[in-house]
Amino acid sequence: MPSERKLDLAAVKNLVVAGWTGRNVAALEAHIKELEAIGVKRPKTVPIFYRTSRALLTTDDWIEVMADKSSGEVEFVLYQFDDGLWLGLGSDHTDRKAETMGVTLSKQLCAKPVSSQLWRYDEVKPHWDKLVLRSFVPDGGKRRLYQEGPVTNMRSPEELIKLYTGGDKLASGTAMFCGTFAVHGEISYSGTFDMELEDPVLKRKISYGYRIVSLPDEG
Repeated sequence: MPSERKLDLAAVKNLVVAGWTGRNVAALEAHIKELEAIGVKRPKTVPIFYRTSRALLTTDDWIEVMADKSSGEVEFVLYQFDDGLWLGLGSDHTDRKAETMGVTLSKQLCAKPVSSQLWRYDEVKPHWDKLVLRSFVPDGGKRRLYQEGPVTNMRSPEELIKLYTGGDKLASGTAMFCGTFAVHGEISYSGTFDMELEDPVLKRKISYGYRIVSLPDEG
């Protein structure tokens, strides 16, 4: 029976958001260009690691944001605990207006929704290339596929950990978002964001979604 656990948010002491982690140069460039189109500057290095407040993590089914210019990004999330490395699902929800002023600033302004369900990384590592990420947004009363691709579109967990720490292990209590890929169509400022991580080998799936509540911008 594959190992699973429920995320204990209190056990997370550090939150890192890895950006521009794409392994495919063309796909990475496509994601950079879609953000440039809305005024986001190119990163100074790739990948890049943003330290953010661990208080931003939430497993709630809704978040509150300022105005209506924020959007989600499906990502796999690594968690290092005393009993090993675990894998979950999350959205690097980002304020796109603030992102045009500074990416580091924008990373601090929105909650980071994550699934409460986690898988032990060692159990998926042998078939890592089979895992698939997807996200969905509403479109005319229906649900539209927004992002889809294998986790191997991003650099491997081992490579990201090495680049961030210089070693082979995250500090216990660390959560790391591991990057995303380009969307189908234009960036969606939708009222809901649904996502999933599928493991076709062990025949299981992590599914999670949340509602976005926009607060008024009073200037």
